[in-house]
Amino acid sequence: MTVIRQPLLPFLIYISLGVALAACGSPIETSSNGVDKQRAGSAEEEALYRLRFEAMQQGTSRGGGLTQYDPVETVPGASVPTAFSMAQPGTLSSGALSRAAAYAQERNSSAFIVWRNGKIEHEAYFDGFEQDTLIVSGSLAKPVTAILVGRALIEGHIASVDQPVADFITEWRDDAQRSQILIRHLLDMRSGLLPQALARDADSILLRAYLHPRHDEIIIHEYPVTHPAGTRYEYSNANSQLIAPLIERASGVRYARYIGEMLLQPLGAQGGKVWVNREGGTAHSGCCLMLPARSWLSIGILLINDGVWEGVRLLPEGYVAEMRTPTMENPHHGMGVWVAGEYVEWRGSLHPSMEVGRTFHSEPYLDKDLFLFDGNANQVVYMIPSENMVILRTGGDTPADKPWDNSFLPNLLIRDANRSED
Repeated sequence: MTVIRQPLLPFLIYISLGVALAACGSPIETSSNGVDKQRAGSAEEEALYRLRFEAMQQGTSRGGGLTQYDPVETVPGASVPTAFSMAQPGTLSSGALSRAAAYAQERNSSAFIVWRNGKIEHEAYFDGFEQDTLIVSGSLAKPVTAILVGRALIEGHIASVDQPVADFITEWRDDAQRSQILIRHLLDMRSGLLPQALARDADSILLRAYLHPRHDEIIIHEYPVTHPAGTRYEYSNANSQLIAPLIERASGVRYARYIGEMLLQPLGAQGGKVWVNREGGTAHSGCCLMLPARSWLSIGILLINDGVWEGVRLLPEGYVAEMRTPTMENPHHGMGVWVAGEYVEWRGSLHPSMEVGRTFHSEPYLDKDLFLFDGNANQVVYMIPSENMVILRTGGDTPADKPWDNSFLPNLLIRDANRSED
């Protein structure tokens, strides 16, 4: 039986950065943001929004988030998941793997997996988690949006990442600002949409765009634009949230089914769940995707293999390279993924000028071509091309006395791999 045991966290900014933003003052915190609100939904849906808001507030006060997503929709996976080969013996030393696993375990991890050269070299689960336990993704879901756009490209549902979003979100066609937003801008966070910030007020557009039973309509009709498209990087969950309605309108297939049929089933990966805003409503594509650890691993392996799985090309040729190409506005972020880039000791998801919410890097990544999924609570999938290696760590926030070093695990295992091959 598949179970979900991890606390269901709100988006990165609401929880992970809440204390820091409160200390320095939120860059944007207002209930209307200058937008004339056309309240979406019925009185019953508004009441449900208020209940979700209160539940999140209570969870936040306890140091967590929402305790459940309701409703959720099944994401179909492979009927018989592909079996991974286990390396016996592996190419990495038992000492290095033990040290890496201990590092993960001491930092409140739920799963830790190392894959190299086609085989799993180490796999461990902690605190009651098991191989089929659904991992609450948080922002690990964001790279999936970029991958699904790639699948839609190869399937002919989308012509180009430089296609206007308004071709699908047709409500934007006559809007001078929003009509200029390209699909690429949603994926690389340069849409110009209002950036993420701390929100306390139930009337905040940031919270309504997350918790409301018609969150997609709120983003489409109410969410403010603060910069011309393509001119500024600003982390905003609204960007990724728009991929679900875009995919559904482009393909005519529900988002949960599209994830299963276009991504997980071709990978032979297990399925899971995704939060939808209401029964029969729209999926949350910016977070809220729940899959077992090995499914997340398979997604990382697909990318390190340039979008090819067992000889079948699932992503357009060159698409992964495009995902890994940063923008001038943020040299560490591409389309849905983070890249090694020039060494910066502390860096985070917000605009590079922001000094809050940053993650520590004790040293440069030893593979300059390394790229990664990097979600809240330091949930990471590192893809290391030079070593044909994928490292996965999922879990909750790390203890205060054991801070997270984002370069420790990959560099430890890269060094060990190089020693073993000397």
